[in-house]
Amino acid sequence: MNLKDYIASIENFPKEGILFRDITPLMLNGEAYKYACDEMVRFAKEVNATLIIGPEARGFIFGCPVAYALNLGFAPVRKPGKLPRETVTVKYDLEYGSNELSLHADAVKKGDRVLIVDDLLATGGTVEATVQLVEKLGGEVVGAAFFIELEALKGREKLSKYPIFASLKY
Repeated sequence: MNLKDYIASIENFPKEGILFRDITPLMLNGEAYKYACDEMVRFAKEVNATLIIGPEARGFIFGCPVAYALNLGFAPVRKPGKLPRETVTVKYDLEYGSNELSLHADAVKKGDRVLIVDDLLATGGTVEATVQLVEKLGGEVVGAAFFIELEALKGREKLSKYPIFASLKY
């Protein structure tokens, strides 16, 4: 299946000069969406993941179905103040400024083999911060799976010590 057939390319969104890859056409097609999730499930099996983690909000789109298919738990990574119980938080730098991500303090146990799942690998900053959260709690990151990788932004370089899967590369 050619998954690129299910991606809409939107010029100048969200701002001038950006070519946005819209995954909603894929999500609207049950067969294509299932195919994309099944590819990530295969990768999760290869790395023997025992827990799936996804950054908000689009990491939930692929992470939850992958966890469900494997009968594994799913832990959401969110912005501070969005999770109701005790959390661990990490601050990370963006091109202009910084951001923070949080994870429930009891989400990852020592020995968990964590696969991070997100829709897009761009610069790698969000996933790098997610790795820090997992490792802070004693988990082992066994890989990261993405639906789309924007190769020119070199996010894979920040994650070079982990196996990476991407369904599509632009």
